[in-house]
Amino acid sequence: MTVKITVNVAGCVGHARCAAVAPDVYELDDDGFNTTAYREAEESLRAQAVRGMRACPEKIITIEDEENR
Repeated sequence: MTVKITVNVAGCVGHARCAAVAPDVYELDDDGFNTTAYREAEESLRAQAVRGMRACPEKIITIEDEENR
């Protein structure tokens, strides 16, 4: 099973909290803005992906997997 991660990168203001708690999931540019518009990650990264989503103050990250359907 994979975890589908979508980020509204236009809504990112550069807090970088997502990558601070989930560095293996979210990528940032040199200014700290999330550049991960869409990614399918392995199930082993699910917990990190969720932590990153919850850490985002703008709530611009969504995660879809079979568990959330």
